[in-house]
Amino acid sequence: MSQRSQRISALLREAVQGVISKGLQDPRVRGLITVTKVTTADDLSQATIHVSIMPIEHADLTMHGLKAAAAHIRRQAGAKLTLSRVPQLLFKLDTTTARQSGVLDAIAKVTKEREDREAAEQLTEHTTDQADNVNQTQSPNEEPAADER
Repeated sequence: MSQRSQRISALLREAVQGVISKGLQDPRVRGLITVTKVTTADDLSQATIHVSIMPIEHADLTMHGLKAAAAHIRRQAGAKLTLSRVPQLLFKLDTTTARQSGVLDAIAKVTKEREDREAAEQLTEHTTDQADNVNQTQSPNEEPAADER
C-alpha cells in the first residue's frame, strides 16, 4: 500500500466513523459500531471498511443496513474530505474484538476460579490450625502434674 493510500485510508476511517457516530436513519443499524480498519486499493477506486459491532447479536442486521447505506455514507464522508473522487465503500465485519472479548472472558473466569480455590484452601488451613490449637490447650486426658498429686 502506498503512502498516499495509507493517508487516504486514515482520513476515510475518521470521516466514516464520524458519519456512523452521528447516526443513520436505518433502523437496522444499531449497537456500538466502530470502524477498526480501512484498506484502500492502490488505484483508490474502492475502500474496504472493517467494522466491529457490539453486541454481536446485532451484527448481521447492522451489516445489511451499512451495506444499504454505503452510498449515503460515501457522500457524507466525501463532503468532509477534500478528495476529487471518493472510493466506493465496501463494509466487512471485523470479528477480532469479539474473539478478544471471548478470550478475556475466559481468562477472567479461570482467574476467578483460581482465586476461589486458593481462598477455600486458606480457609481450610486456617480452621485446621485453629482446631489444632484448641486441642493442644484443652486436652482432657492429660494427667495432672506431680506437684498437684
